[in-house]
Amino acid sequence: TVDAVEQLTLFKFFIEACDEGADAVLAIDRVSNEMTLTGKKDVPPSAVTRPICGIMGTIRLVAGMYLVVITRKRNVGSLLGHAVWKAVDFDVISYKKTVLHLSEIQSQENKTFLSMLNNVLTTDGFYFCTDFDLTHTLQRLANTSPDFQEMSLLERADQRFVWNGNLLRELAGQPELHKFALPVIHGFIVMKPCRINGKIFEWILISRRSCFRAGVRYYVRGIDSEGHAANFVETEQIVLYEGAKASFVQTRGSMPFYWSQRPNLRYKPKPIISKTTNHMDGFQRHFDSQLLIYGKQTILNLVNQKGSEKPLEQAFARMVSGMNNDIYIAFDFHKECSHMRWDRLQILVDAVADKQDEYGYFMVNLEGKTVAQQKGVFRSNCMDCLDRTNVIQSLLARRSLQSQLQRMGVLNVGQRIEEQAEFEKIYKNAWADNANACAVQYAGTGALKTDFTRTGKRTRWGLMMDGWNSMIRYYKNNFSDGFRQDSIDLFLGNFAVDESDGPTPLRVQKDWKFLTLPIIMLVAFSMCIVCLLMAGDTWTETLAYVMFWGAASAITATIILFNGQDFVDAPKLVHKEKMD
Repeated sequence: TVDAVEQLTLFKFFIEACDEGADAVLAIDRVSNEMTLTGKKDVPPSAVTRPICGIMGTIRLVAGMYLVVITRKRNVGSLLGHAVWKAVDFDVISYKKTVLHLSEIQSQENKTFLSMLNNVLTTDGFYFCTDFDLTHTLQRLANTSPDFQEMSLLERADQRFVWNGNLLRELAGQPELHKFALPVIHGFIVMKPCRINGKIFEWILISRRSCFRAGVRYYVRGIDSEGHAANFVETEQIVLYEGAKASFVQTRGSMPFYWSQRPNLRYKPKPIISKTTNHMDGFQRHFDSQLLIYGKQTILNLVNQKGSEKPLEQAFARMVSGMNNDIYIAFDFHKECSHMRWDRLQILVDAVADKQDEYGYFMVNLEGKTVAQQKGVFRSNCMDCLDRTNVIQSLLARRSLQSQLQRMGVLNVGQRIEEQAEFEKIYKNAWADNANACAVQYAGTGALKTDFTRTGKRTRWGLMMDGWNSMIRYYKNNFSDGFRQDSIDLFLGNFAVDESDGPTPLRVQKDWKFLTLPIIMLVAFSMCIVCLLMAGDTWTETLAYVMFWGAASAITATIILFNGQDFVDAPKLVHKEKMD
């Protein structure tokens, strides 16, 4: 359904398709929670009517079931004749008309769960298409069977990228209701009509975030037992020109072994590699699935090869050496590009050029014949798989695009993309916007180093903005990411609200230290300042007071830092063992 009308009565929701000639109506019983297919004739004329853009799904909270709908959308562009939409506004509607059946504590918990849902829904980057599968790359779609084409969008979708998969579980269980189920991806999409040499082509960038092992920066690192990597994103660059189409796919994801980096009030918490888990099981699972989906792998590890990141790079290199299919390249991004030497990134691009030519890209010519298939991908990572990773991906994508546009006849022989000023501006800004979208979704702020992506050089203003974003990241990572992690776990079904009236994990009380020590530190520091401003009878007396209160605040601050993990905003809904 392109659009729908939601009709509300006391006992039922009716979702009516607005397609021309459509008679199907989804009826949801607000008492029994039952979903059935009915016709327009069954909708009572007294029902309150409002337009919606689609159904995200349903979810159980403390007060009972809730219906989540898209209330506003914005057109992003057209992909092969199919309108692609960005979901802009949502509404969460209770099946129950009142919450009077809840105790005060339950009512408060229900409000917290609702704010968690809204926290995810208001994170920018939800996209959908009503008649095209956004979860698959063009190459995957081209290599499907006729049976696959007959499936509903929900059945055929790549489950890694269906962010409302958990919310659609009720609808998924009834195939006749699938026409109302709208798979929604999370990430970034940009579509731009571009012109080079008077030839107009469509340039598209799609980033799909995986909903497996999804979460926020410091609480979700490494992999889980299934081999799913944290912050895994598949990025596809598409070119459409006069019936011909080309696609180049890259992936990013956390280093695929068991490691964690819990926030503890320090600017950069020390990463810890698990000593108790067999890393090779999950590692093997991860790359087995990557080989199956994408073909050969070239791993680009961009972390520092000194300091706290060094053991991670060494562990990754050691594990890859035990496998035959993968090529591993460690490139110390910060060392190579120190002192603003950003031209040195070309060293890495040149080093993998032969491999990129071997992997190629997917291409269909004007006659609709597949003339090239992509045989492998570059899997890039840094610590967060955000800033450094995005810079490298944009450079590799440009090199692929150069070849595609020449082959399509858009670029003349000897012409370089870098020389096309108008297109270069579109290209660089789109990749910088992609970096920002992925960074906001994982780290809570815009990306770093986007001045290089936008302009091709590092600027003083860019460095200042990086400092500001790093400061915001520090605050969010330590004092609000626990709530964000809980929100994602609730939304994706990693935590389910129990139907019983029992207590939820939200009732866990903070340790006494959490309030007491910061108050002592604040009082001691304030007294230290007061003693400095209001000098005593003698300077020795003043010095004694200042030293006493200064020592008290310093000792308290040291205790707080030593017990840093007790003072950060930690997730409450998923057990620590599962997170690690």
